[in-house]
Amino acid sequence: MTGKKIAIVYDWLDKWGGVERVLLTFHEMFPEADWFTSYVDEKKATWIYDLRFKNSKIHTSFIQKLPSFIKNNRILSLPFYSYAFESFDFSHYDLLISITSSFAKGIITKPGTQHICYLLTPTRWLWSQHDIYTKNWIPAFAGMTSPYMSKLREWDYVAAQRPDRIISISKNVAQRCEKYYRRESEILYPPFDIDYWSGLKNSLNCHPELARLAETSPKLISGSKEIPDQVRNDIHENYYLAVSRLEPYKMVDLVIEFFNERKEQLIIVGTGSQKPKLQNLAGKNIRFFENITDLELAQLYSNAKALIMLQEEDFGYVALEAQFFGCPVIAYLGGGALETVSEKMSGIFFDKQTTSALRDGFERFMKVSYNRKVNVKFFEKFSKIKFIDSFKNNVSRL
Repeated sequence: MTGKKIAIVYDWLDKWGGVERVLLTFHEMFPEADWFTSYVDEKKATWIYDLRFKNSKIHTSFIQKLPSFIKNNRILSLPFYSYAFESFDFSHYDLLISITSSFAKGIITKPGTQHICYLLTPTRWLWSQHDIYTKNWIPAFAGMTSPYMSKLREWDYVAAQRPDRIISISKNVAQRCEKYYRRESEILYPPFDIDYWSGLKNSLNCHPELARLAETSPKLISGSKEIPDQVRNDIHENYYLAVSRLEPYKMVDLVIEFFNERKEQLIIVGTGSQKPKLQNLAGKNIRFFENITDLELAQLYSNAKALIMLQEEDFGYVALEAQFFGCPVIAYLGGGALETVSEKMSGIFFDKQTTSALRDGFERFMKVSYNRKVNVKFFEKFSKIKFIDSFKNNVSRL
């Protein structure tokens, strides 16, 4: 790619999560590339300084100039995104890489410019999980918004025809891509940085006091509920774990409902639009963490009884993280978890996204003895090195 001018396009830079780890890998692959996005929230996405400190230019759309109450609200800003991405001028670029779960694939290029889309998922709230989002976002206006959503689906389908090549993050996403967009796609799993996570594991083994988050961290959030002293003492060895964005499609509310009944300890790591609602639902046996370090997260994985995944994942990066630290996974039998979790070896599945099905899976989980020793070879097919080699090979074939 020597001499070619490259731009990387992402939907919005306003948080930290598994996808943002992928973005940093793209920055590592193409350090001179310019970045384009609808808007940047520097308070919530402090990691972008890694881009700016390494000579990357981040271009934002007109959405950046909208009032905060609009651009920080997905519903109020919804009408602007398609126009925002179509308004970017890419006439001076040779290669565009869009990384998207919604609008970024809709960029318009000149005939000689190549466009590769790394597809995180076809737009959830328009296709596979439309009903879930409608119920949680706009239940009172569902009838009024239906024609508008139909128009957005039309735009989304057209936008998905624009990339020259689509690469899906999993078999699950590739199947959705073919179903909703009528396009075949290659499959390239997101990069799992074995060396990075191994370094954290070594830090925990050598200096476990570095991650005594439970007793000392001010980042422990539990709504208005008191945290009993005995819970603090037991937190390192007597809890289950959910690591997730707190959004409707993640179904964390059902996980909370289940643990409210069982009274066992649950730690939820993540933040999102549903956090206040979920905190109100949670009993005193359920605690919330947010903005924790990777070392603290590694400690939570290492000591949890199991990771709970009720949601249908596009890929299941969190499941890989958990297993790397010897944490078994109790997961819904669908989506990306089928590609990242091995039944009865590193976890167990349940067949419906209900509390009763989770209860059945939980009971079966209790009867199985899991080997918490990690086989690093299992993670090699997801490795960051393999991802970089495969993606660069895709680029070279253009």
